Amino acid sequence: MLSGLTIRGRCLLAAGVAAGICALVLDERDLLRVAAFVIALPLLALLLTSRTRFGVAARREVVPPRVPVGGRATVQLHVTASGRLPIGGLQLEDDTPHALGGRHRFRLDAVPKHGGTVLEYPVSPALRGIHQIGPLRTHIDDPFGLAEFERELAGRSRLVAVPHVVALSGLPAGSGLGTGEDGATRLRAGHGEDDAVVRQYRHGDDIRRVHWKSTARRDELMVRVEERPWHAGVTVLLDRRSAAHRGSGARSSLEWAVSAVASFCLHLHQHGQQVQLITEDCAQLATGAETSGDGHDDAVLDALAAVRPAPQRDLVFSRDPGAGQELIAVLGETTAAAVDELTKLRPQETRSLAVLLDVRSWNGEGGSYDPQLAARRLRAAGWTAVVASGPATSINAVWQQLCGETTAPESEVLP
Repeated sequence: MLSGLTIRGRCLLAAGVAAGICALVLDERDLLRVAAFVIALPLLALLLTSRTRFGVAARREVVPPRVPVGGRATVQLHVTASGRLPIGGLQLEDDTPHALGGRHRFRLDAVPKHGGTVLEYPVSPALRGIHQIGPLRTHIDDPFGLAEFERELAGRSRLVAVPHVVALSGLPAGSGLGTGEDGATRLRAGHGEDDAVVRQYRHGDDIRRVHWKSTARRDELMVRVEERPWHAGVTVLLDRRSAAHRGSGARSSLEWAVSAVASFCLHLHQHGQQVQLITEDCAQLATGAETSGDGHDDAVLDALAAVRPAPQRDLVFSRDPGAGQELIAVLGETTAAAVDELTKLRPQETRSLAVLLDVRSWNGEGGSYDPQLAARRLRAAGWTAVVASGPATSINAVWQQLCGETTAPESEVLP
């Protein structure tokens, strides 16, 4: 209860107690009366202030609620007087994250009874993410400044800082068409039980998937392939492993990758593609089947705004990350084992593209990692691979090279 006293109130209370002790020691009744008054004054102020009905209401509005990193939004505080007594000398404080500029304070000399007043301040997010603004607080004190209480006028509001999106042009050759006329290679044998989707055995295939009747008929190992209806589309993979990226803040390699993925997804969707966005663990962030139009773009941007680094160190896949569709992977540091994981479950006839980040350039340090080695391994597996050499690399230049090449030259690195 005494925590509501200000420094002035506590000093006055201490002085009253000291005066009371002196009055008892000296047997001075007049001094004791003064001490009692001095002690009672801050306690009375504390009691009245704590029970005061505060006739002020407020609400917050963020316009717009979604902005790109570096963009500008306006926070509006609508303050109204709900009591009969006039409100004056009101101190307001709105908590704002450091990435949005820190706290904002206001002083209102008066709050109109009719219509209230509107306070505004701008915010410009320096970092991608979902930022919480608020709560909005005010302080109530007595006329003597002996007691003070904090009241919350408005809760929290959300501001979504989405990644920067780069305008792109063109599409990779054959993008979204799958492989072949229906997007899948189907080998059929006979009818009934034998009418199974099979293909030749590849190194690494599960021996339990061997189709023995087709094997006996063709005199070579054949395996069953999971038959699924084909829907033309593109899967975009974002590698968010913390161990695979370098740098910090808005200029980290992860932020470059997030911006590139956002640009790819929105561009492909604008060209009529069904885009599925996944992470390195095959977790789905957004899919074109759920929403359409601007709703799809907003869903992708909101999902990417909330992306955080993952603790997973290596790429490990239990199934084809592209689910039989065309795959565009944006990768951080990629080892030989990670390349094997990416390629072993991908059908060779399905189009696969990769953007490899030379993460050494994002922290200015050297290292043994060479993205060109991973790029050569991917190209040998039939992938189109492009290397982005640093934070100054243009996302549009990377996209143009993906569009213009089936297999990128091994020695070429984008500046």
